[in-house]
Amino acid sequence: MSHKSGFVNIIGRPNVGKSTLMNTLVGEKMSIITSKPQTTRHRIIGIVSDENYQIVFSDTPGMIQDPSYKMHKAMNRFADSTFEDGDIMLFITDPFEKYADDDPIIQKLQNVKVPLFLIINKTDISTPEILIPLIQKWNNRAKFSETFPISALTRNNTKELLDYIIKYLPEGPAYYPKDQLTDKNERFFASEIIREKILLLYRQEIPYSCEVIVDTYKIDKKKNLVKISATIFASRQTQKSIIIGKGGSMIKKLGTEARKDIVAFVGKKVFLELRVKVKDNWRDDDRLLQHFGYNS
Repeated sequence: MSHKSGFVNIIGRPNVGKSTLMNTLVGEKMSIITSKPQTTRHRIIGIVSDENYQIVFSDTPGMIQDPSYKMHKAMNRFADSTFEDGDIMLFITDPFEKYADDDPIIQKLQNVKVPLFLIINKTDISTPEILIPLIQKWNNRAKFSETFPISALTRNNTKELLDYIIKYLPEGPAYYPKDQLTDKNERFFASEIIREKILLLYRQEIPYSCEVIVDTYKIDKKKNLVKISATIFASRQTQKSIIIGKGGSMIKKLGTEARKDIVAFVGKKVFLELRVKVKDNWRDDDRLLQHFGYNS
């Protein structure tokens, strides 16, 4: 049997379940997930391999309609790039999203030259009376090769989706070693886990004004221990005070929650040190955005 392989890009707006879907299809937690929009900031790859195929999934930030910062524009560039290099495209929406007929993403979908799947997510909280006309409406807007109503959260119909992705894969070689799950290193995922906990623990603008950089990531093989030192960058001094909390209570809670998930991810004991720095207006600073990986 010939070997099949390809790049499968997941596209759509923020908060429709792109990260949940990729994590479900890959079988590992590659992307952080919260109910807040703009959770995913970078393009993240998850790899599914078998003896006869390899699928390279790409989860990207949702398209931001009115970018407020250079960081948002960089996130949109990550999302735009997925329209250019996929072998299969998965467009994901849900029953509660509203798209105008002249929305730019519809024009992009109409110009897709590779197999394009329509994924209607969150069917676990919808009804056939809503889904059937919605599917018809989307199929009138663009030429979809396949349509899948799914629930990424409950895994409903996701196995069937994966089977069809394999069916549409072109013949090709393995692009990555068969035991590799992603192109990102553990340092990256440690920073993402910390940022996920910031999204979950803090309110209002705080999560969106923060970025996390892992300064050191050292493995002590004898002790089966990972020592991590990370810096949380905030936009204002008042935000730094909120992140730290009274008597350091909030940053201690943040460190405890993040450490538990990092331990589960790396399979080792973890010592985690967190500090907070203020970088005014970092979301519009080209040099800092480059440092944080937004211009790569």
